[in-house]
Amino acid sequence: MDDPTESPQLNLPPTMSLQPLTPPSDHISRMINANHHQSPSRAIYSDRFIPSRSSSNFDLFNISQPSPNSPAVADSHKDDNSGTYTALLRAALFGPETPEKKDVLGPPSGRNIFRFKSETRRSLHSLSPFGFDDDVASGVSHSPVKAPRKVPRSPYKILDAPALQDDFYLNLVDWSAHNVLAVGLGNCVYLWNACSSKVTKLCDLGIDDSVCSVGWANRNTHLAVGTSHGKVQIWDASRCKRVRTMEGHRLRVGALAWSSSLLSSGSRDKSILQRDIRAQEDFVSKLSGHKSEVCGLKWSYDNRELASGGNDNRLFVWNQHSTQPVLKYCEHTAAVKAIAWSPHLHGLLASGGGTADRCIRFWNTTTNTHLSCMDTGSQVCNLVWSKNVNELVSTHGYSQNQIIVWRYPTMSKLATLTGHTFRVLYLAISPDGQTIVTGAGDETLRFWNVFPSPKSQNTDSEIGASSLGRTTIR
Repeated sequence: MDDPTESPQLNLPPTMSLQPLTPPSDHISRMINANHHQSPSRAIYSDRFIPSRSSSNFDLFNISQPSPNSPAVADSHKDDNSGTYTALLRAALFGPETPEKKDVLGPPSGRNIFRFKSETRRSLHSLSPFGFDDDVASGVSHSPVKAPRKVPRSPYKILDAPALQDDFYLNLVDWSAHNVLAVGLGNCVYLWNACSSKVTKLCDLGIDDSVCSVGWANRNTHLAVGTSHGKVQIWDASRCKRVRTMEGHRLRVGALAWSSSLLSSGSRDKSILQRDIRAQEDFVSKLSGHKSEVCGLKWSYDNRELASGGNDNRLFVWNQHSTQPVLKYCEHTAAVKAIAWSPHLHGLLASGGGTADRCIRFWNTTTNTHLSCMDTGSQVCNLVWSKNVNELVSTHGYSQNQIIVWRYPTMSKLATLTGHTFRVLYLAISPDGQTIVTGAGDETLRFWNVFPSPKSQNTDSEIGASSLGRTTIR
């Protein structure tokens, strides 16, 4: 064993003998070398990943930047060549690229990709191509931008109203909370039931008198009628019976306004009388301030303020106990008949001027400020707010005789309705807030669907929008 050239000897059992090793068979060789044979029909795939280091800051790690001729840089150039396609795909999935989306979808050029983000973390919904955002995840949804609401340009119903006076200073149409329309025609008052289309003659004042104004009480079936003789009659429309006649004015009563059991009447004698129909007296107080005929009266929705307009181009505001106006507005340059309180914002008052003024003005009676002014181009005869949406309607006289639906506060026109051939002097709104009725000296009453319902903008009014046709109110 000391001789290194001598082969070692093994102690083997007698049944075993040492045989020389034979080379592997061809079959085994093919199995061993099977992985080294490439099929010409199979594509070669690589598991090597080469990241893009265009935005890496190697100085932070004391690493030298790869040379331009290195394989990694060459592969990154290939990646850059597909940048146009990537940008188009990203725009198709996520919309136009913004700085916010850049932070989410990929690291911007020049930023260290290993630095922790300091911005607020975004939810997973922000990565969705369907436009989810954090507000959706938290339960706050944003409605998509809606197209402007379409307002029908034609009235769905027309009533003939013979002897409907063409007088700017009168108020001859009103719509009750029980869906009954009252119209003063000559010396008579007629009632039109909007549910049944039934017409009832309520009263006849006689050949020597005429109806100058009508006004429904807020909750019951009482109707006030102002006459050319300066009297105010109270009628129970459910029984077609006159309840009371009150005096106090010397000239015609062209404006009426209810506040619970209190009735205000405005007259050509320049005064406003406050009447409590529960009291024995014809009136409990007299409001003085106008220098000409009172042609517009409206109580605010909380019954705390009364607005009055007159032929003296003045707009006054009174409280429940004052006999002198607490606010005076003198900006109008023509008679102020059109008055409307907003049901949406306390103290917001709209007023419209006559032919020489043509403007709709908005006031904040809480702060005593003039908010804005809109020149309509024609005489403003009436105003009414929608109680369902923040919009209002104005009716006009000289020179276009149109009806305009406005969106407040932008005062953008939603629709301009035409059809009347005379000044649109009369306006009332249905109890559901969707329909208006307009009256003019052309002796017609026209019904228009202009406002949406509180729940849906496509729900028809309860008064029967499908009942087309033309009938006579008396």
